[in-house]
Amino acid sequence: MDIWLGNLHLIGMKPRTAPTILIAGPTAAGKSALALALAARLGGAVINADALQVYGCWRILTARPSAAEEAQAPHHLYGHIAATAPYSVGHWLREVEGLLNAPQPLIFVGGTGLYLSSLLRGLAAVPPIPPDIRAAGDRLRAQGAEAFHAYLRQHDPQLFTRIDTANAMRLQRAWEVHQATGRPLSQWQRDTDPPLIGTGATKVVLQAEPDWLADRIFQRFDRMMEAGALAEVVAQKPTWDPSRPAARALGAGELMAHLEGNLSQQKAVDKAKISSRQYAKRQRTWFRSNMADWRWIPADIPVQTQLDLLLP
Repeated sequence: MDIWLGNLHLIGMKPRTAPTILIAGPTAAGKSALALALAARLGGAVINADALQVYGCWRILTARPSAAEEAQAPHHLYGHIAATAPYSVGHWLREVEGLLNAPQPLIFVGGTGLYLSSLLRGLAAVPPIPPDIRAAGDRLRAQGAEAFHAYLRQHDPQLFTRIDTANAMRLQRAWEVHQATGRPLSQWQRDTDPPLIGTGATKVVLQAEPDWLADRIFQRFDRMMEAGALAEVVAQKPTWDPSRPAARALGAGELMAHLEGNLSQQKAVDKAKISSRQYAKRQRTWFRSNMADWRWIPADIPVQTQLDLLLP
C-alpha cells in the first residue's frame, strides 16, 4: 500500500499532499504505540480520535499518551476538555478542521468508531436537542439499553438494524433526535455535510485475538491502578455526574462505586476489567461491520513489523 497517496479533501481547500493515516482498533490493542512510531518515522502529528481521551481529568484511566510520549511528536486534541464541558463528535470535527492545513503527515488514532467514520462519511447536521428531551432520555437510559429498542424498531427501523443495540448512549441519541425533530436519525444521516477526508487516506485496523487482548486489558488495568487511576477518580468525586460523557471512561464508574462504599476495591477492579473486555468485544464487532474495506493488520506483532507492513 502506497501510504504517500493519502490525502484530505475539504471543501474550499486544496487536497493534502502529505500522508493521512487512520488507525482504529479495540482498547489496549497498541494503537498509540503504532501512531507514535509512524509519527517518528514520517515526521508527522498524532491526532486523537478517542472520545474519552479528550478529557483533561483522565490521563491514566484512558491510557492517554504520557507527557514523555507527547514530547516525541506533536499531539493534538488530547486532554483539552473539562469533564463538565459539553463535547460531541461535532465539536471534534470542527477542531479537526482547524488542523487540516498542517503540512506534515497526519495520523488519526483512536477506538471511537463514530469519530473515524465521520471523517470519511460526514456528519448529519442535527439541530440541538432541547434540555427537557435530553433529561427524559437520561431517565430512560438509566433503565438500560432495552428501554429504547421498541421505540426505535417502530420509528427508525433502518438505523436499528445497524446500530450497536447494547450501546445505550447511541440508542439514546437516536431516540432524542426523533423526539426533538420528528425525523429519524437515519434520515438526518442521509443529509450529511461533506466528509473532511477523501478516499485516498490509508485506513488501518489493528486486529486482536480475544484472549490475547483480554490479557492485555487486565494487565494494563493493574498498571493503571499502580500509576494512580484511583486518585484520578477521587479528584472527580466532588463534581461526579454519571450522565456526563466523561463518566463513561472505562473503570470510572466502578471505582466511583468503590469510593461511595458500594464495592470493595478489588471487586471494583474486577468489574472494571470485565467491562473493558466487553467494550473491546463491542468495538471489534463494530469495526467488522463498518470497516471491512480497511486494511487489517495483526495487533500481536512488534510495532516495527507493523511499520514494515504499512510503509512503502
